[in-house]
Amino acid sequence: MTSPDIVIIGTGAGGGTIARALAPSGARILVLERGDFLPSEPENWSPEAVFVQNRYKTTECWEDGKGNAFHPGIHYWVGGNTKMYGAVLHRLRAEDFDAIEHEGGTSPAWPITYADLEPYYRVAEQWYWVHGEGGIDPTEPWRSTPYPWPAIPHDPYMSDLAEGMRGLGLTPYPLPVGLDYRREGRCIRCRTCDAFPCQVDAKADAHVCGILPALESPNVELWTGARATRIVRGEGRQIAGVEVERHGEREIVNAGFVILACGAVNSAALLLQSGDRPGDDGLANSSGLVGRNYMVHNNAVLMAVHPQKINDTVVQKSMSINDFYFRGPGFPWPMGNLQPVGKVQPAMLQTELKRVPARMLGQIAARSTDWWVMSEDLPDPENRVTVTPSGGIRVNWNATNRVAHERFIKTSKEIFRELGFPLVVTKTMGIATNSHQVGTLRFGEDPASSVLDPWCRTHDFDNLYVVDASFFPSSSAVNPALTIMAQAIRVGEHIGGVRHTGAALRPTVSAGL
Repeated sequence: MTSPDIVIIGTGAGGGTIARALAPSGARILVLERGDFLPSEPENWSPEAVFVQNRYKTTECWEDGKGNAFHPGIHYWVGGNTKMYGAVLHRLRAEDFDAIEHEGGTSPAWPITYADLEPYYRVAEQWYWVHGEGGIDPTEPWRSTPYPWPAIPHDPYMSDLAEGMRGLGLTPYPLPVGLDYRREGRCIRCRTCDAFPCQVDAKADAHVCGILPALESPNVELWTGARATRIVRGEGRQIAGVEVERHGEREIVNAGFVILACGAVNSAALLLQSGDRPGDDGLANSSGLVGRNYMVHNNAVLMAVHPQKINDTVVQKSMSINDFYFRGPGFPWPMGNLQPVGKVQPAMLQTELKRVPARMLGQIAARSTDWWVMSEDLPDPENRVTVTPSGGIRVNWNATNRVAHERFIKTSKEIFRELGFPLVVTKTMGIATNSHQVGTLRFGEDPASSVLDPWCRTHDFDNLYVVDASFFPSSSAVNPALTIMAQAIRVGEHIGGVRHTGAALRPTVSAGL
């Protein structure tokens, strides 16, 4: 298929989802993925292979703002980074769509409201097997329907921990996760879920829940090992197609619509590399904002260790805390979200504690409960993605809103000490922990202050869209995946309407979705 109606670049949360959304349209759709299918093999569930050998992580290097090389947390496979994610599928809070004042500045308003996206959240939760329970989280937004499946049950250790938190006046709630834990589902409740590929396809990733359903339609084709190297300009406000490198050769794929879904860094880099006229600063960049306002959550990992208590939890990611999402104790500003990570195993500690004997690492891991402390990173135009003269990627990022994040780390440590854990340690994550990257091609009404319109169409071209996390004007403080998926469904329905009517009509969720 060298002249499809629609070409989608990328198969992650945005690309995989919009491929499924558009498949019933009958349009000839070509999906491009630079990687291959992630193999099903014993190493999928090996902590040594995943964390020590980095078997599934890209080997490429990016540069930071000072020119220092780092290995980004990027995975080029069918399904993108969702092959390795923890499948936490939060909706943004309704207030996240409005401007919110933080200690470190303002989190800007979105050009759409929660009500605009709510019907698409509902569809995304169905497609991605989201298990949860409403009515507990004090910050949760309203829902038009309950969660499609009940919450993942707590292991006894986590139930005891939740009870202790309630005794402190906190409100632990079931963490919304996408797993095939349905009746007769494939989930076997293992410790190798968060940050591991799923060997039994029970994790709701964009390969299993997006690409595979899309490929059931004869009008959808997938090319693996196909790297988009340039977006090709057409006449006027039209994009002609995509230059693709495949099997060692380059070819032009002409298309009526081009949809970028390469990730916030790679989509911005591709547009910056695609300028072909004198004075061009990339493509779709009349605002000068392509690559700017890069955000990635302020993240820290917390380990609370109790020497006398073994943590035999298998599924640790079963609850979360949002009590300090909008304000903290003695702190009138938002702090963020606290949620567990997958149960830490000895090999995961090996890269940080190289001199500690393996036996001791095992004792620490067996007695710890392990959490992710996440605060909002605010947009800053100087935090940006650029392309080096040699074609490499440079990410200039200096974390914002640090006072609130440090305050949240302190509060989180105090919680676990009050719960009886004598040893609580944290590690702040740096530029390479970029799985929640957002914001490089923000959407908005004004072409002077945004790259995309509210339908994620570029202001400069009528047939060029972006459906990864690039469109986020703010990062919020919950996981972005479900919002990417919901917006991809919304945009897919919009593109279907544009193709058939030529007009950008306001759609509703159709029965076909």
